[in-house]
Amino acid sequence: MSKDIDALLRGPRAYDLARKALEAMEANNVWPTAINFELWLHYVTSKGGKVGSEIDSIIQAGKPFTEAVGEAIAAQHLPQAKLTSELLDAGKTLTAEIDSVSKALETARENSEAYGATLATASGDLKPGEDTANVREIVQNLSLATAKVREENKSLEARLTETNDELGRLRDHLELVRREAMTDGLTGLYNRKAFDESLASACLHAETTSEPLALAIIDIDHFKAFNDTWGHQTGDQVIRYVASVIGRVATPPRFSARYGGEEFAMIFPAEKMEMVYAALEAAREEISSRVLKRRSTSEDLGAITISSGIAMFRRGEGPQALVERADAAMYASKRGGRNKTTLAEAVLTDVHAA
Repeated sequence: MSKDIDALLRGPRAYDLARKALEAMEANNVWPTAINFELWLHYVTSKGGKVGSEIDSIIQAGKPFTEAVGEAIAAQHLPQAKLTSELLDAGKTLTAEIDSVSKALETARENSEAYGATLATASGDLKPGEDTANVREIVQNLSLATAKVREENKSLEARLTETNDELGRLRDHLELVRREAMTDGLTGLYNRKAFDESLASACLHAETTSEPLALAIIDIDHFKAFNDTWGHQTGDQVIRYVASVIGRVATPPRFSARYGGEEFAMIFPAEKMEMVYAALEAAREEISSRVLKRRSTSEDLGAITISSGIAMFRRGEGPQALVERADAAMYASKRGGRNKTTLAEAVLTDVHAA
């Protein structure tokens, strides 16, 4: 599932978009496979986009939307399909490089064996009292054999250098592809997959080192009503703005991600509660202090606010339990009037007191 579509399906428009995609597929006799469903979600959400334009051209031409057609469009435009294609291409390149080096090494081995045989023959041919002509011929043969091995070694060294350069380029390319696969397309923050991996790693580190670890879940207040009033594109503008503030607060080793829809997550390794709370409050105050304007009309959108929840990692606690406690704290902020930051420990205290 592409990053933008995945985020939409976690937001308030999810069921409406899913219904529209299925209706469009049924109207065009398209089977609702996983790939087709994602493609037609792109079609109903952005007809002017690359995927939407390709599907439109197929429909207008009266051509059937077969599985082969869907797979071809997905391979060209969908991030996950493109990633699979990139990995396959990288695998082919790596296999070709390994085969090439293997052949070069085999040639070098054969030449070394031949050189060893030449030396052994020369040793046997050199006898006491050997005449000058025979010695000269033996030395000449050794010289030729040595020169041949030297050239082969130079060729092998050059080939290994080329291979090393190619593998370096391949490594850099795969790292770029990996980063793209881990990045949310709308905000530029990490995506849910990257968050899940980073949180699991952070929890393991905190468990083994006993260092503190905090998780914050952040949600934009009244976003559904805002989206319904101003439209999806303006809603995206708000999400990008909030993400930009969160991204500035989450300088490494802190980690920030778009968790889904209008929800974000931040990981704070080796930081105490007081520092984490201060960082979340700074982000909340910055976001609420600015009045946004609609880009297309310059209309005032009003102030945007966020509700946040913070949970500190506990020994023996898994990532999912930590997320649930931070999420519960965030919802406590919502119930408490929004535009505030709540600590999970405070939520537990309130529950026990009640």
